[in-house]
Amino acid sequence: MAQAAPADATRSSRLDRRKARTRQALIDAAVELIATGRGDRASIQEITEAADIGFGSFYNHFQSKDELFATASAEVLERWGQMIDKACGGVTDPAEIFAVSFRISGRLGWTHPGMARFITGSGLSLLDARTGLAPRALRDIQAGQKAGCFAALDADVAISAVAGGLIGLLRLSQDHPERMHEQVVDQLAEAILRLLGVPADEAVRLATLPIPEQSRW
Repeated sequence: MAQAAPADATRSSRLDRRKARTRQALIDAAVELIATGRGDRASIQEITEAADIGFGSFYNHFQSKDELFATASAEVLERWGQMIDKACGGVTDPAEIFAVSFRISGRLGWTHPGMARFITGSGLSLLDARTGLAPRALRDIQAGQKAGCFAALDADVAISAVAGGLIGLLRLSQDHPERMHEQVVDQLAEAILRLLGVPADEAVRLATLPIPEQSRW
């Protein structure tokens, strides 16, 4: 017959779960504030109210608002990056990897609207992130240049153009969802590929290849 868990261990486990829920509530509140463009203006009081926790609980988990927002950003961006990695599993051509990554990211407006709002709320500060699409896109651009798929455009300039195009596309998707559909995303992907030096016919091919079902992201 199995022995019952000691009372102290049970209380400790419950406390750990409660602390984890509180910490996640703070992260979720930060993500929503960034997504709605209020991150810079939000006070710790506003954050704790959004998370529905006591003000004093904040400092049990984070030393500052900056630390919280950095943690929240890293969590969302890494989730995005892992989604891209999963979708590109088995693809070896850097130009195709780039195309799949951009086309999936451009569809976030209707597949993952919360993540899309976070991206537009973060703006071009995403380029400074160490997780998410930006470092992966930079890696793929550099790999494509090395393989001769892309022109020898300065990689940082290229990734800035890509980020601007994606953020603009997602913002349009939020403001005018009736104008957005898969063909619009793929047309922009084609234009970005051509900007990177891919020949027109190859850009069309890459921008119209089947992409994995959403369930595989």
